[in-house]
Amino acid sequence: MPLIDPITMSGISPESGDISKSKSFPTEFLSSDMARIVNHIQPAILLSAYYFRFNTLVADPVHTLLHSLLPVALLQVAYAIVCLPAAGSNMAKKLKPGEKRKGLEGGEYNHKIFTTIFALILTATTVPAVTALQILFGAPFTTHIEHTLLSSAHISLLALFPLFYIHGVDSVRWLEVASLYAPIDEVFGAALGCALGAWLGAVPIPLDWDREWQKWPVTVVTGAFGGYVVGKFVGGFAGLRGKRIELE
Repeated sequence: MPLIDPITMSGISPESGDISKSKSFPTEFLSSDMARIVNHIQPAILLSAYYFRFNTLVADPVHTLLHSLLPVALLQVAYAIVCLPAAGSNMAKKLKPGEKRKGLEGGEYNHKIFTTIFALILTATTVPAVTALQILFGAPFTTHIEHTLLSSAHISLLALFPLFYIHGVDSVRWLEVASLYAPIDEVFGAALGCALGAWLGAVPIPLDWDREWQKWPVTVVTGAFGGYVVGKFVGGFAGLRGKRIELE
């Protein structure tokens, strides 16, 4: 699975259709001091809060996941509004060399609020699909439905909400995401890391270790949170940022 540079190879192949015709770029974070601060402390807050709630999660997964949804959602919303360009806004446009980005105007604030609400609605609609995927990958089908739904809601908030916020319903961008051909950046890397972490998190569940934390879906949620943070850092690594995954 080699990585290719979009500057030297702008398309997948001559037959790749719309993706090769539309050159996309990695997400550029907003340039304010607050954006830089929030971008760095958001992963630390996520992991710290998860660490301190881990024992409670093991003891009562449904109660803990349910009461953690709002704090996670608020943190993700704050991260998106402060750090990320909203889909369709002037902040989302690629600047020309030497061009400076203008400050936020009143319309931009309104646009951010609308985009946030719309992204949250879209994120909520993906929870049943993520739940179905978890069941296909081995989650309990006739029991633990609440556990699976709540873990899916957390995965959707972590992986998909930021993508909805920056891409909206842009079909070309989502085709790139679905085909793993989007340029690597912190947002796409975090989404990939979250999905991969959740998948790897299921590995310890069937092992005969007789540990309380092996019960569904503790390890899956742990993997999702850990994978999100790791993927975010890897996606921002200078040597990888902007490159694409070549599956052929």
